[in-house]
Amino acid sequence: MKVKARYMWLPAVSVLAIGVLLVLTMGKVGHKVSSHNDFYNVVMQDGADPWVYKHTDGFYYFTKTTGGNVTLWKSAQLTTIDAGQVKVISTGGSSIWAPELHYLNGAWYIYYAMDDGDNVNHRMHVMESTAADPLEGTWQYKGQITDPSDKWAIDGTVLQAGEELYFIWSGWEGDVNVRQNLYIAHMSNPWSIDSERVEIARPTYSWETNHSPNVNEGPQVIIQGNIISLVYSASGSWTDDYCLGLITADISADLLNPASWNKRSQPVFSSGNGLYGPGHHSFAKSPDGREDWIMYHVAKYSGAGWNREVRMQPFSWNADNTPALGIPADPNLPVTLPSGEAAHQRYEGEEAAFGGAAYASSSQNSSGGMKAGHIDTPESYVEFSVKAEEAGQYILLARTANGTAGGGWSHLLLSVNSYAPSHFNITNKGWENWGLSTARIQLNAGTNTLRFAKGDGYGEIDFIDIKPAD
Repeated sequence: MKVKARYMWLPAVSVLAIGVLLVLTMGKVGHKVSSHNDFYNVVMQDGADPWVYKHTDGFYYFTKTTGGNVTLWKSAQLTTIDAGQVKVISTGGSSIWAPELHYLNGAWYIYYAMDDGDNVNHRMHVMESTAADPLEGTWQYKGQITDPSDKWAIDGTVLQAGEELYFIWSGWEGDVNVRQNLYIAHMSNPWSIDSERVEIARPTYSWETNHSPNVNEGPQVIIQGNIISLVYSASGSWTDDYCLGLITADISADLLNPASWNKRSQPVFSSGNGLYGPGHHSFAKSPDGREDWIMYHVAKYSGAGWNREVRMQPFSWNADNTPALGIPADPNLPVTLPSGEAAHQRYEGEEAAFGGAAYASSSQNSSGGMKAGHIDTPESYVEFSVKAEEAGQYILLARTANGTAGGGWSHLLLSVNSYAPSHFNITNKGWENWGLSTARIQLNAGTNTLRFAKGDGYGEIDFIDIKPAD
């Protein structure tokens, strides 16, 4: 009954039609493949507070809130970050929030909020690595980074204006969680503050004060011309109202003078196109440096609260040198790949071979109006024949959906060329609310067989994309 109830929304299909469909799909050996230079916006199917940095070595370095540690990802491409190389760094604390990775004065620095198990003790901390690659070498704890007030502090970031460094963060005015303000202080080096903190913003507008406590947080800076744009997150991060606001300053101004900073009266990026609560973002250039991209988190569905995913999209610039962010890109329309990123090979789910109860069916929000699903019994599978020009590591990116009753994650069993299967995880957002599942796989030169079999829960596949790992 559980399997039948899951598909009650599907239009009625005659027994004859099902028989014809199975005859057409069972036992296929050749599958259509096409080259695509687009993707469907999702970068990570789970996560919050994304930070991405493009280094001079051409690689992207990424981190996000993981809670008990700082985790770094390394990827040659923006769209493949989820399947990048990974390094986990221990902190010795708890509630590790919104880490950021910066390269300053020839060394790497990680800034992160940490407490001892009690939120009231959240403070900013910093680690340093002098290795050429932040995923190699040893990280040294440099200590807490604070101004003399030593108040509650999270979401620290670094602004480099000319030869000067400034630390910007979200903090409490006192010792009680009434509101989160934005503060700036001067830095004598990448791990030390040498001035008093200066408040440059507090929640004042209706869209910043519609939830308690009032929140200004997640400050990020981007400079265009002589304008510093400080884009920050406002409202409750646990609500659909989370959004981005903007404060600006001239790069030649006294940045420790609150009067140098001007806040816009309206948000510059908020819910739209069926996506809710966009916020806590970062900025990056495309691989060839020609485009600007914003990476941000959103709720997985309306009312999802802190159950979030990571998306990204390009943006342009206003005449006043501030970012024109628009609204979240439609999740069911393709976005052109970042400029300079290689195209990938796409295999549509309906073109796969099917076994057991699995078959292709119509799909309102899929790329081609069809999807591969109904992988509902132990003998069920969806199988793709994938060609690779040469042997090596490849990235598999699958547009997936999971609406299993109960709201939990599911997984399919992914096997490559008959090797032992691994879990291919799919977050639960509901059917037709497509996300992204990824894997780093080893392919042989020539034809390879990728099989997705019944695992725990249920999952569907719109298509799979394949591209070289590096």
